[in-house]
Amino acid sequence: MTVKTAEKEEKKKEGEKEVSQKIRVKIKAYDNKIVDKAAKTIIDTAERNSAKVVGPVPLPTEINKYSVGRSTFVHKTASEQYEMRVHKRLLDILNPNPRVIDALMNLNLPAGVDIEIKMS
Repeated sequence: MTVKTAEKEEKKKEGEKEVSQKIRVKIKAYDNKIVDKAAKTIIDTAERNSAKVVGPVPLPTEINKYSVGRSTFVHKTASEQYEMRVHKRLLDILNPNPRVIDALMNLNLPAGVDIEIKMS
């Protein structure tokens, strides 16, 4: 190990606080604007209750494509294509206190938003 890498590791250790607990929040919705609004409200409530937030990290959009035949008999080769997009964001709340957890449980979010909360 060189001197520079050892110095960098020491600076990292000095600057970082020990993360004992973490809440991971996954947000999913069909509309990207709604996902961003929900992420902003979650970040605001967490920061209001003095917790550090990492994110929002945009995850890959899940695209489901469907082809439906227009006709059953004469024009059988004609079909219509539809797609459904699921937009996703990821948030990490580091070292949450009980007030943050209560605030997240009682949060009002836009309709059509699916939230998955995991503690680790």
